[in-house]
Amino acid sequence: MKDKKVEQIIKNEDARINAQIPLIASENIVSQDVISAQASSLINKYAEGSVGKRYYAGNKNFDEIEALAQSRALNLFVPKKYQSNWEVNVQPLSGSPANLAIYSALLKPNDKILAMKLDSGGHLSHGHKMSLAGQLYNICYYEVNKYSDKINYREVEEIAKKEKPKLIIAGASAYPREIDFERFGQIAKSVGAKLLADISHIAGLIVAGEHQNAIPFADVVMTTTHKTLRGPRGAIILAKKDIAQVINKAVFPGIQGGPHGNQIAAKAVAFYEAAKPAFKKYIKQVKKNAEVMAFEFSTAGYIVISGGTDTHLVLIDVSHKKLNGKEVQEKLEGVGIIINANLIPYDTNSPMNPSGIRLGTAAITTLGADEHWTRELAQLMIQFLANEVTDKETAKQVTKLRARLDKV
Repeated sequence: MKDKKVEQIIKNEDARINAQIPLIASENIVSQDVISAQASSLINKYAEGSVGKRYYAGNKNFDEIEALAQSRALNLFVPKKYQSNWEVNVQPLSGSPANLAIYSALLKPNDKILAMKLDSGGHLSHGHKMSLAGQLYNICYYEVNKYSDKINYREVEEIAKKEKPKLIIAGASAYPREIDFERFGQIAKSVGAKLLADISHIAGLIVAGEHQNAIPFADVVMTTTHKTLRGPRGAIILAKKDIAQVINKAVFPGIQGGPHGNQIAAKAVAFYEAAKPAFKKYIKQVKKNAEVMAFEFSTAGYIVISGGTDTHLVLIDVSHKKLNGKEVQEKLEGVGIIINANLIPYDTNSPMNPSGIRLGTAAITTLGADEHWTRELAQLMIQFLANEVTDKETAKQVTKLRARLDKV
């Protein structure tokens, strides 16, 4: 690379990835094939429109890659008996604009959305007041139960019947338990609402058969492609045919311009990889590692939100240890362990200084972590946070643990 400054920064990032332990639940590490597709010559082509209906010439290859990505996504996420009634849009650049496109297609300004509250595990794009959706639409919330930290579907139904939303969102960013999409579908139907399943965090679990599939119960499904699905940063929207065209128009020209062909190619590669038997084995290990992490922290006296996990993520209350999430995040980063501070249910602190931390096992499992390795890591973290080992000794042990995993 002639630009030595950029080249050096990329090398620094490669070195960081190979030296540190990644435990952020919304991150993963893609294959070299995904990277190659993302860096391909498809980056050069302008292709506003859809397959066979472009506003520019020279899109034969772009049409082929987009059609391939669509076909693979449909086969990956939609059971065959439902495929005739579903379409997929692989153009969304990321999850938040994909959600915004869905809202703009199905709703009018000030229409009501029922979504999970942020401190219960919801996502900013689901209508938080700081997001555009929160400014355009009337947002009401359901929360997890104060005692179980789990969704109480009877309470959700009561809120839905009272508020009568036009759209209900089932999906979360920091909810460690399996979501009952069938129950959400029943609730949506009972109040005449559409159901959006945002499966961004659990997409990999769903395609591997380790989480209930939303397709039989939702009207539209959105997922990012870069978390448990282990693809490039981006998103897709799966929609029933009766609403697919209006959603497609909301994506383009409503929210986006020309799609990114290189990103779509990388998505296609990720779908190909996720359809392989090895991916199912990978996801099973992701869940096992998360269970180990939850067990070790619980055994050490930490409050593990909801008492455990059914997914790839673990949410932990650190406040009773006289810590806060930001402090723990910074302390662990100092020794090479990368996590994120996170709100916990009914948190009295701010999102910038929350009471909890969120741990994810997708990336470490990609690197080769098993239950034994994960247990060692969890125990080291617990000892370090209790000041039982020094920063220097912990950093040394982190280096040894990381060296035992496959390098990127």
